Amino acid sequence: MIILGIDPGFGITGYGVIEYRANNFKMLEYGVISTKSTERFTSRLIQISDKIEELIAKYNPDAVAIEELFFNNNAKTVIAAAQGRGVAVATCAKHYIPVFEYTPLQVKQNITGYGRADKKQIQMMVKMLLKLNEIPKPDDAADALAIAMCHAHSMMFSKPI
Repeated sequence: MIILGIDPGFGITGYGVIEYRANNFKMLEYGVISTKSTERFTSRLIQISDKIEELIAKYNPDAVAIEELFFNNNAKTVIAAAQGRGVAVATCAKHYIPVFEYTPLQVKQNITGYGRADKKQIQMMVKMLLKLNEIPKPDDAADALAIAMCHAHSMMFSKPI
């Protein structure tokens, strides 16, 4: 099974593509979609959609796992991130790929066994489970890989959004 993990954002959206077969993980690709704050809002949304389209065409994922947004004090940041997330979900839905969502707590619990794990602990587990030589960088990409791996472990109990 090929799973595309997405750590949604607006300025930076992390992505990670994994293959999960017989309880083994294989990392296929990871990175970030960076948009510049100087560009038009709509252009930035299109960039997110275009890169996800490219990943779908290249890997034909069986499922997409995306992190739920959590609210912070900056409403403007949350709204922009939610719009970027919406574009990502809509792009996947357009291709009839089931999309599953997980909270940060679910991802941490699933990957490390501890729901309050810090970023470093998650990154070390991602490195270990994917048998990588180094921790994936930047953090958004490592988070996206963790989200994809969370889905691999949780898919029997999850329903698409």
